Amino acid sequence: MSDEPVRHLADAEAQAAAARERLSHTVGQLQARLDPKLLAREAREAGLQAARSGVDNARRNPGVVAGATGLLGLFLVRKPLCRLLRRRPKNTDIPAKHPALREKPAAEKE
Repeated sequence: MSDEPVRHLADAEAQAAAARERLSHTVGQLQARLDPKLLAREAREAGLQAARSGVDNARRNPGVVAGATGLLGLFLVRKPLCRLLRRRPKNTDIPAKHPALREKPAAEKE
């Protein structure tokens, strides 16, 4: 019976060593994936790929690009454009500059 606890202890130590080895391997993989230089390179490649895809889509659909650009331009100049196109009320309070166009007072009309 004294051999049995030693065997259990040896098995437990072997399992612990195997678990440490697996953990060490996993940590090594995570460190390799989270390397800042590698992450920056992957982000740059993904950005370049997205830009290429966007340019290709723009070349295939120039009308859509022109329409979107026009809408963006109108959006950017919406306030000045509204001021330009807004109707101004007619101001009738201003007297005419020419004497013949001025109305005569009621006392002079009779």
